[in-house]
Amino acid sequence: MTQAHRNPGKMLLCSADRHAILATETSLLAGSGYISSDLTLPTSARISPYGLPLGDHCVSSALRANPSSSLCDASLAEFDRIAHTTSFPEGAVLFLEGQSPQGIYILCQGRVKLMTTSRDGKTIITRIVPPGEALGLQSVVTGKPYELTVQTLQPSQLAFVNCAEFLRFIKERADVCLYVAQQLGRECQSAYEVIRSLGLSHSVSEKLARLLLQWSGDGRVTDSSLGFKISLTHEEMAQLIGTTRETVTRTLGELKKRRVLEVTGSTLLIRDRAALQALVGS
Repeated sequence: MTQAHRNPGKMLLCSADRHAILATETSLLAGSGYISSDLTLPTSARISPYGLPLGDHCVSSALRANPSSSLCDASLAEFDRIAHTTSFPEGAVLFLEGQSPQGIYILCQGRVKLMTTSRDGKTIITRIVPPGEALGLQSVVTGKPYELTVQTLQPSQLAFVNCAEFLRFIKERADVCLYVAQQLGRECQSAYEVIRSLGLSHSVSEKLARLLLQWSGDGRVTDSSLGFKISLTHEEMAQLIGTTRETVTRTLGELKKRRVLEVTGSTLLIRDRAALQALVGS
């Protein structure tokens, strides 16, 4: 059974869907409470149906903000020219594992998750992708089916470049070719880390502690505590570390009782970082 059959309720956006969305975005804007004069404003002054600001230079803006990207101005301008920018709602599936590649996406705004599903329906999230990264690179370069399913975690803006256009692009520009090689290398390193975490960790507590310490790198220190926002559900956290939602909920509860951490709404405070580090090192 294919993943498309296993997930009939998911929103799958194929090539026809993308063109339909591009063709109807103006009418959606008009129906979202904007006055007619808003539709004549420059793109950078308008808002998409999902509350995201529209920009004329989606790809170049995202890649310039990505410290691992070093494309020259001419390549960034060409990237903007060949890309088709679209906004997607939360939960939109951009492409499915096993699907023939149609092209790449550059994530301009929002966040997406990369995941794989077994025959018995078990899902593992391999990575949460921030803005400024390309999706589907390996499959477009090799011509093989997409290895993972990609789904938006929140309203997101992405730029799509079809296979033929992108392959021409990397053949003509050495800096783009290097960018592709560097991202594929980072994806390979990320895969090693997932294997190490899932295969070598001895307990769910260790896996969860490793995940929380990884996320804490973007947190803020207040009153000797380290706080950061968690936008994932317990189910999604479980899929990241290869366990069940119930186990994640129980483990978080145990850590709260030991005053290692505190959870208030979507904010998590690490009260005892050393305790988490001890779990990882045990």
